[in-house]
Amino acid sequence: MSAFEGRYPSRYQAITIHNVAKMPEWQRLDPELREAVEVTSRVLPFRTNVYVVQELIDWDRVPEDPMFQLTFPQPGMLDKEDFEAMRDLIRRGASREEMLAKANEIRFKLNPHPAGQMTHNVPELDGHRLWGMQHKYRETVLFFPAQGQTCHAYCTYCFRWAQFVGIQELKFESKQVDMLVEYLRRHKFVTDVLFTGGDPMIMKAKALRQYIEPLLQPGLEHVQNIRIGTKALSYWPQRFVTDDDADEVLRIYEEVVKAGKHLAVMAHFTHPREMSTEIVREAIRRVRDTGAEIRMQAPIVHPINDNPQTWATMWREGVKLGMIPYYMFIERDTGPKNYFEVPLVKAQEIFREAFMQVSGLARTVRGPSMSAWPGKVRVLGTAEIRGEKVIVLDFLQGRNPHWAGRPFFAKYNPEATWLNHLEPAFGQEKFFFEEEEPIVWWEVEKDPFAQEEAAAVPA
Repeated sequence: MSAFEGRYPSRYQAITIHNVAKMPEWQRLDPELREAVEVTSRVLPFRTNVYVVQELIDWDRVPEDPMFQLTFPQPGMLDKEDFEAMRDLIRRGASREEMLAKANEIRFKLNPHPAGQMTHNVPELDGHRLWGMQHKYRETVLFFPAQGQTCHAYCTYCFRWAQFVGIQELKFESKQVDMLVEYLRRHKFVTDVLFTGGDPMIMKAKALRQYIEPLLQPGLEHVQNIRIGTKALSYWPQRFVTDDDADEVLRIYEEVVKAGKHLAVMAHFTHPREMSTEIVREAIRRVRDTGAEIRMQAPIVHPINDNPQTWATMWREGVKLGMIPYYMFIERDTGPKNYFEVPLVKAQEIFREAFMQVSGLARTVRGPSMSAWPGKVRVLGTAEIRGEKVIVLDFLQGRNPHWAGRPFFAKYNPEATWLNHLEPAFGQEKFFFEEEEPIVWWEVEKDPFAQEEAAAVPA
């Protein structure tokens, strides 16, 4: 028997709008706030669980509590007109069909798949679109396992909210791991596979093995890194400690490492409180004992973590627990972005002030970074050049590898919250990446840059 059984919830129990009224904590909310949660959750996904509710949310601080803001839909997440329209339907007892039609109308206005996820990222194989995969950057293929397209709890700001609202044409998922393997065999320049979702760690160990084991077979030696994007450490650390197949999950991790692959758990930590319980610390220890590395990443979002002290604390605590600070993202231009977004200039100031407070071990973190259409664009800061105040940016990753590390300049705009709000500085009409053709990686089977990169390596 685990030392944690009886101290933390051991049976996973999802909490949604359909059963949230059974929670004693629900009755502590103001009736107006309860109605707002219900209205917003008719449009945007709402799912939390007993661990989050009992261990992470400080109910004496609700509604300002960051973990409450992080997991319970807030009234400001919909614009006033849409919120009132949905509220009025609920109040007059409209039919399910009428409410669903209105919800879908609102959803399609919220840019459900930003940055070319459907139009430019879905690869092809022998003329067939692979709807459970994305291939935006040369080295990395994303795979969306069908059984992993939900989460232990949903973040209110989630940029993949469209996966969870029941509209099939907006959903990425696949069970065709054989197609993934064939695609990788034909694209030898791919070194990384990222299992994403949803959350792959919602899957039982048996299902997880069916997706990971095929990547360990001969012929895929070029796939050096397997990544798993997950929020399970934050929202259900029991997955690695007390779940009935927790040990089997960790055995799979060990097998990946023993096969000579690097296993990176891309852990989504948004606030230091998610690292505060004994069971999450035990989960982190157990994962690291398999030989896997844990890298921390999250977006900067108002009002949850948009201050330097929160980030500095989170990075310091993460390093102390053996994790690697990786990314601070900018909230994507999708869903309820107006509620959560932070201006680019302010985000960079927060990043810099947090960065100054930590030691070199935490300065592995990069950001603030926008996962925009051309790539991951980092905001480096502001400067005055030839009498013009500008925002300095560069690419951490690009659709064209030659864009990586290349600085560029935008006119100073303290209100801008996304790349498309910026204009080129110094009188230029376009940014350099707008004038160059990106590479469609599934259309090539040999890396067009391989020879020149090899030639650059000293003999």
